[in-house]
Amino acid sequence: MIRIPQLPLKVSEVLHRTPVLIAEVRDTQSSSPNQDKYLRRLLWYLLGGTRGGPNRAEIIKILQNRPCNANQLAETLRVDYKTAQHHVRILEENGLVSLVNKGSYGAVLFLTAKMEEALPILDEIWSRIGTRKISATAKE
Repeated sequence: MIRIPQLPLKVSEVLHRTPVLIAEVRDTQSSSPNQDKYLRRLLWYLLGGTRGGPNRAEIIKILQNRPCNANQLAETLRVDYKTAQHHVRILEENGLVSLVNKGSYGAVLFLTAKMEEALPILDEIWSRIGTRKISATAKE
């Protein structure tokens, strides 16, 4: 059985309007229609409903192709290092990315298993919004 990491309580600060969503995403252990529904809401909020959504979507697409650190993300996105760190922190707090060697300089970022399963939802969100072209997924 795959164990899904617990989401931090800071999610409730970000999603203060949907406390049920937080509990459901945190407590679900296997893929179910409810889990997909709440994950879809979370992604819509983080990627489609906020000003930083396009940058977060770009980060997810970059990490889908290869793991990298915040400095590499900042260079690829052509944003300030602090901006990249901010978006990484939001994605990490919501259980979409994880850091290896957290706290050390150059900590490497990976997509969580939950985010990898939700990549079709990401593609759906951006096909509906169409506000900014995000990187194409590399086919290997």
